[in-house]
Amino acid sequence: MARHRDVRNMDYEDEYDGYDDVYGHSVDEDFCISPSNRQFIYNRENSRESKLDHSDDIQEADEVDELTDTERAQLNSCIDEVTNVLGTEIIPRNELVDVILKHKFNVEKVINSVLEDKKDEKKSGTTTRDKASFFKTPTVVEPAPSTTTKLVSVVKGFNLPQSDTLPAHLPIRNGSGSQSPSSGRGQSPTSGRETPLPGGNESETEPRAGRRETKVDPEAQYKTERGNGKEHLYMVVIGHVDAGKSTLMGRLLCELGQVNKKTMHKYAQESRKLGKQSFMYAWVLDETGEERDRGITMDIGRYLFQTKTKEVTLLDAPGHKDFIPNMISGAAQADVGLLVVDATRGEFETGFDLGGQTREHALLVRSLGVNQLAVVINKLDTVSWSKTRFDEIVQKLKIFLKQAGFKDNDVSFVPCSGLTGQNLVAPPTENELLEWYKGPCLLEVIDKFRTPPRPVAKPLRFSVNDVFKGTGSGMCVDGRVETGLANVGDKILICPSKERATVKSIIVDESSKNVVFAGDQATITLAGIDIQSLSVGNILCDPQNPIPVSSKFEARIVVFNTKVPITKGYPVVLHHQSLVEPAVVSKLVSQLNKNTGEVVKRHPRVVLKNSSAIVEISVSKPIALEEYSSCKELGRIMLRVAGVTIAAGLITKILAVN
Repeated sequence: MARHRDVRNMDYEDEYDGYDDVYGHSVDEDFCISPSNRQFIYNRENSRESKLDHSDDIQEADEVDELTDTERAQLNSCIDEVTNVLGTEIIPRNELVDVILKHKFNVEKVINSVLEDKKDEKKSGTTTRDKASFFKTPTVVEPAPSTTTKLVSVVKGFNLPQSDTLPAHLPIRNGSGSQSPSSGRGQSPTSGRETPLPGGNESETEPRAGRRETKVDPEAQYKTERGNGKEHLYMVVIGHVDAGKSTLMGRLLCELGQVNKKTMHKYAQESRKLGKQSFMYAWVLDETGEERDRGITMDIGRYLFQTKTKEVTLLDAPGHKDFIPNMISGAAQADVGLLVVDATRGEFETGFDLGGQTREHALLVRSLGVNQLAVVINKLDTVSWSKTRFDEIVQKLKIFLKQAGFKDNDVSFVPCSGLTGQNLVAPPTENELLEWYKGPCLLEVIDKFRTPPRPVAKPLRFSVNDVFKGTGSGMCVDGRVETGLANVGDKILICPSKERATVKSIIVDESSKNVVFAGDQATITLAGIDIQSLSVGNILCDPQNPIPVSSKFEARIVVFNTKVPITKGYPVVLHHQSLVEPAVVSKLVSQLNKNTGEVVKRHPRVVLKNSSAIVEISVSKPIALEEYSSCKELGRIMLRVAGVTIAAGLITKILAVN
């Protein structure tokens, strides 16, 4: 037992004292190695790499430490881009870092600068570093006569690929990352012929693995992918609770043949048993048990249908005031809106005049960038298709929608009945309605919506609405491409965490795609990222053009009917796309004229209802956001207090960028 240590009574601090000094270093000398085996052990001291001067790397590390997280991400991405094109040994890393910082992370300028330097070195016969320290002298090996009679130049044991795809002054990179001296340029020293690829045709040039192809023009790629198909439109359906939104849209989908008769018969039988037969069409979109039991929409329902010229993704938003955040999330994804109002006596007044959601929903969608709106006067059959009732509702809504910022040409009104199906996909058949209405049906109104321009040429901005684990490896994010485009294999930056990942796969409308464009709703699978680094409200962006991250910004807001005036230090809940974050109005900069935008008063003490002002807002933690002038899609905000929207605004200036 003397050979064993007393583990229970051992003083671990004394036993392991001093071990930290050797942590991370070679400890080969602590062990006895047989002389016969030592010759097979790799000795770092005898290798040529250990004799290189690493002072440049230390200097480079000092320079990199001074960079911010955003600049560091830009630097790493830029290094990857340059080395993919030029190779890893065309220029020392520390010199490459200096060139990148000099040209402010511009990949094209960096590549041009490196190529010009190499061209000058070739003319003058000097190099920045002795090539002999990196490359062995090429030797000519004569193959056996039975295989081939050609001479092949061998560098470090690997055959050189063809060089006709690279500039003449660049050293050639083989599959292992090694290079030949610039004097050879892939030719046999004796015959002068180009070196063939192993097992390939001499006349063909095969693409090298790991080398990034030339980027395609985003506009041209968008026209190629989407030019021949129907225009894609995202339409959100909004309105007061019980206005009949889900029933209207469910009946529309049934009339278009999107729901088979067997399914509708099942819904009819189940709804009749529960005494809710009128809800059978609403169940097409309200699929969860809780929604069907309560008879209200709670989350965004999504369905796809087509018109003559459009491919429309329907977003059925909840109307109940408790689910306004879900409605905001759906409206942020939409291009156009469909406002549904109940024509029944007393019901319209409840939703419009007595604190209902008709006003709030209209204000919210306009503040979120929706500028085209179709107003459906639903359940008009309950008032015997009265033209007087229709004109009364239209007159009230026209005045309000104009004050909310909608133009007269961008708003249309259509009488319908979701339960009977009148004037949905075909002209009406009711004589009482035909006597005074000669306009288009609802489907024709939807078809006349204009598709907004898609900013595909801007840097990638993808707002995350949901995060979940996919069936395979990798994390999945669902959301909307606000600007730019993303291809499978692209590297992206996740903000505000500034973690990097790779696009593994893309799914749009339940079909796999290789590329996704601005305006698309997509599910993207990411590789190389942990779920802890992802959350709802994050923005995926281009590493070369990252989105600003800040916890303080300046915004121009319009205050609605708030009961309590806004003062300095006023706590609010900030809504930015799908992000919901506590915030504080930290400063009142100025009060503005609501119509002209001119400054009325600087540093006001309070901001009252129905007024406009410029304020500073501080968020509890840094978030990713853009100025409205740079990106309209990510430059809008909502301020809510106690479940009520009190203001909407535009981000005018980002302060304290992280």
